[in-house]
Amino acid sequence: MGEKRRIGVLTSGGDCAGLNAVIRAVTHRASSLGWEVLGIQEATHGLLSRTPRAIPLSFDRVDGILTRGGTILGTTNKGNPFAFPM
Repeated sequence: MGEKRRIGVLTSGGDCAGLNAVIRAVTHRASSLGWEVLGIQEATHGLLSRTPRAIPLSFDRVDGILTRGGTILGTTNKGNPFAFPM
């Protein structure tokens, strides 16, 4: 048995059609491979904040999101991701 894999999904920039479909597809495929999937909320702000804003994504969590507008993870097209201290 190999080591456990984990991936993060985030949406950044302006909203566009299909974001939730991609989140759902990535979650389904990665979960079917036994990978852990984390959804990063509020784009790079959620990823680079002092306490990263990540939620576990699963089949149940992404069920029914295809008809919802926008992105379940939230997004932003403002700010400078390079302004965060490393």
